[in-house]
Amino acid sequence: MMYHKLVIPVDHGNQNMKTENTVFTSGLLESDCKPMLGDYVFYKNRYYSLTDQRIPYMRNKTEDERFFILTLFAIAMEAERVGAISESNVLQVSLPVGLPPKHYGALYQKFQDYFRSRGTQHFTYKGRNYEVHIEDVVAFPQDYAAAMTIYPKLKEYNRVVTADLGGFTFDYLLLRNGNPDLSVCDSLEKGIIRLHNNIISRINSEYDVLLEASDIDCIIKNENTDYEEAVIRTVREMTKTYVDDLLGDLRERGIDLKSVCIVFIGGGSLLLREYIVNSGKIGKYIFMEDVCANAKGYKMLYEIQKRGR
Repeated sequence: MMYHKLVIPVDHGNQNMKTENTVFTSGLLESDCKPMLGDYVFYKNRYYSLTDQRIPYMRNKTEDERFFILTLFAIAMEAERVGAISESNVLQVSLPVGLPPKHYGALYQKFQDYFRSRGTQHFTYKGRNYEVHIEDVVAFPQDYAAAMTIYPKLKEYNRVVTADLGGFTFDYLLLRNGNPDLSVCDSLEKGIIRLHNNIISRINSEYDVLLEASDIDCIIKNENTDYEEAVIRTVREMTKTYVDDLLGDLRERGIDLKSVCIVFIGGGSLLLREYIVNSGKIGKYIFMEDVCANAKGYKMLYEIQKRGR
């Protein structure tokens, strides 16, 4: 028996799961039968496969086993990537994770215990047997973690606001001289999924057209579509209003968007970049291109903390 130590940071998003190197939808299909297609995890006599149908929003992701099983997928994918897949190996995994800054104080201990208290786990992925012991778990405030990956760029600003537009939530956090100010943060249930749903409902009502989220994204990105001009115009108008309202929410909470540097994080921010920049409401800004930035930040902060122990 050989022991293989790995540090595997995981960002448990409402829409996507992310490690340093992989992104997949936060969706699971459970079955008694082995799936005919695709990769699956066999765990506790049940089969689990990934699906594009995400799990409904969960503020507390420890309510059931689904996010733990999604984490087993993430661990296996990362172990496979680095070649730590011998069946004679026991994987000793350190798991840096994160939570929205607004929920961090209330949930971090519960989230750490959710992973830490399970002992050695056995499961199968891609026909290989895995023996995994999660030996250490540390939770960090997300968004702060992502910002730390570009810390040299942020050092010149006294105040920075991270704005993370995810699937279900829009999270913001104020950094003062690089330190998080948890008294100026919130998690608003106004993520990109709300925009999608509002557009789908209105377009169906007014034009009798059934849009999918991917169709909406194509229109937002000015890509070619087969939809009539009235549909395209309505989607773009609703998107502009949505962006203006999000930035207005920050302004109403006392954040001067013209004087602070705003760091936009998440795939939703990248999707809406043109609308955000052209809004006329912001001054200095940075868009983080790497959607895995939170996961990479968790690992960075974990290694700094470990050196200080």
